[in-house]
Amino acid sequence: MTPGPCDRVLLVGFMGSGKSSVGREVAQRLRWRFVDFDDEIEREAGASIATLFEERGEPYFRALESRVAERLLAETRVVLGSGGGWGAAPGWLAEVPSGTASFWLKVSPETAVRRAARQPGARPLLAGRDPLDEAARLLAERAPHYAAAGWAVDTEHSTVEDVAALILEILQREHPEIQSE
Repeated sequence: MTPGPCDRVLLVGFMGSGKSSVGREVAQRLRWRFVDFDDEIEREAGASIATLFEERGEPYFRALESRVAERLLAETRVVLGSGGGWGAAPGWLAEVPSGTASFWLKVSPETAVRRAARQPGARPLLAGRDPLDEAARLLAERAPHYAAAGWAVDTEHSTVEDVAALILEILQREHPEIQSE
């Protein structure tokens, strides 16, 4: 994170790492807004992520995701939950605006697949024959990019509330001006 006031929090990580649930909790405690990249993409496109992948392809989805991310990263007093692939794009995290606190929410492939199974059909990248193998491959490929975030937080064996509390502790240590409930 760059010096100066913190205007936004950005959560990156693999699918199932808790970006949406932790993001909502952090935003509530900060009294800021929470915005999920995927929700914004679906709203803007008028279609689900799975439908966009199926009908328009991953390149179309990634271009739309990039435009949405650029718009959202200009907002202030907001907690952002990025898509799992966005934070893994080379260079994206290096280009976030100053005043952005970025956190990599870490998760194992096994936990990611278990959590993703709670939303059947919502994870097009895990739709193949061996979701665990695909998750392990994708996570290994993406981890070096996620590691560019300012902080890494393990979500493997923690509750949403505990992860949010840790993020807020880091934020308040680095940015005493930030107040939370």
